[in-house]
Amino acid sequence: MIPLFIDALSNKLETPLPGWNAQKKMMIIPNRYSTGDESKGKPASVLLLLYPSGENWFFFLTVRSQNVEHHKGQISLPGGVAKDNESNKSAAIRETNEEIGVDENVIKVIGNLTPFYVPVSNFRIFPFVGWTNKKPNTKVQDSEVKRIFSVSINDLMLENNLKIKQELFSDQLCTVPYFDLGGEIVWGATSMILSEFKIILKGLK
Repeated sequence: MIPLFIDALSNKLETPLPGWNAQKKMMIIPNRYSTGDESKGKPASVLLLLYPSGENWFFFLTVRSQNVEHHKGQISLPGGVAKDNESNKSAAIRETNEEIGVDENVIKVIGNLTPFYVPVSNFRIFPFVGWTNKKPNTKVQDSEVKRIFSVSINDLMLENNLKIKQELFSDQLCTVPYFDLGGEIVWGATSMILSEFKIILKGLK
């Protein structure tokens, strides 16, 4: 039986998405992201994987290791580059299995969020939303992931977790919006995905 929350979310994901209007709230200024051309950039997929625990729902985030080529030490959703002839959805599921050890057979994908282009890494990111009926077993892939942690939907939905800091990028001072999720600083592409997801959740009936 599909939980009411998942059923409502699945239906919402079939309606027009907030898209860039939601994503740009977390955009670094000066702009390092764009909607761009879908043919631009290397396709990469990520998965926002929901699971129930007690009265709440949670999803996984990872802290990337120092061994990866892009975004070292940053917080991200599990995911990676699609292989030749692999669909974006299949890539999201496979990469989630490889990076955090979740059995592919327990993952049910219910929809997608809005893709966007990241010029810094030349990736076009395809975010997907899925769920499992209980907290799945996980195992860190040490070569790409330093650690895994979970965030509750309740924490994501807090109104005071959106903050701003100043950071130097290539000797340029930038304004960086971020989510403070239980002391974990989530910025950049991942925060843009979560911003859209948060607005979608607000619209659930």
